[in-house]
Amino acid sequence: MRVRFLGTGTSHGVPVIGCPCPVCTSGSPRNQRTRSSILIESGERRVVVDTAPEFRLQALAAGLTALDAILFTHAHADHIFGLDDVRIFNWRTKLPMPIYGTAETLATVRQRFIYAFEVGQEGGGKPKLNLLPIDGPFEVAGLHVTPLEVRHGELAVTAFRVREREAGPEFAYATDCNAIAPATLAALHGLDLLILDALGKNRHPTHFSLDQAIAVAQELAPRRTLFTHISHSLDHELTNAGLPPGMALAYDGQVVDV
Repeated sequence: MRVRFLGTGTSHGVPVIGCPCPVCTSGSPRNQRTRSSILIESGERRVVVDTAPEFRLQALAAGLTALDAILFTHAHADHIFGLDDVRIFNWRTKLPMPIYGTAETLATVRQRFIYAFEVGQEGGGKPKLNLLPIDGPFEVAGLHVTPLEVRHGELAVTAFRVREREAGPEFAYATDCNAIAPATLAALHGLDLLILDALGKNRHPTHFSLDQAIAVAQELAPRRTLFTHISHSLDHELTNAGLPPGMALAYDGQVVDV
C-alpha cells in the first residue's frame, strides 16, 4: 500500500496570494503547497481522500489515469471543490464515481454540486456521483477503512484508519482537527503511519498547532508521523530540522510505502 500526498497546504494554499513572507517567496518546491489531499494506491486500485480545488493539477502531477473511489473527510471548500474533475473518469468507465462520507458531509456535497444530480442539459458533461453514506467500517478498492470522528472546532470531521483488506500495515489520515476524543485516540494506536493536521506555529480555534500535533503524535506513538494541512508559517526544511525523530512535515508529491 502506498500513500501519495497530492497536496499538503491549508485552505489558502502556499504561497498565499499577495504574501511577501519568507515561505511564500521561497524558492524551495517543498514550500509550495496545494490544498490537502492524498492518493492511496493498493495494487492497481486508486482511492483519493478529498478533492481539493487543484485536483486536476494534482492528478496530472501524480500521473493518475484511473480512480476507483473518493473518501471525503468533510465538505469545506478546500476539500471538495475539485470534485467536478472526476468527469474524465466517468467518461472512461461509463460508471458513476463512488463517493464515501458521512450523511452530513454528503448532504452538503449534493447541495454544492446540485447540477450533477439534476436532469437537464449537460454541455461539456456533469460528474456522475454515487453518494454512499458511512457510519462504520467499510471496504473499498481492496482497502479496509475505519472512519473515526475528530473535531474541527464545532464541526465533526472524519479521519480514516486504512489497511489493505488482507491485513498488514495500517495508516491513519486525520486532517482539519483541533481535538480528538479519548475513544478516537484509543482507535489510533498501533499505526505504522500517522498523517495529522499541523497548521502552524500558533494555536488556532479549529486546527492543531505544530506543538499540539507533536504532543498527539507522541501520545499515539506510531512508527512514523507526517504532518499536513500546513500554513505559510512553517518553512519545510527549518521546521523538519527541529522535529522529534520519526516526525516530519509532508510535502506535495511525497510518496510513502506503508
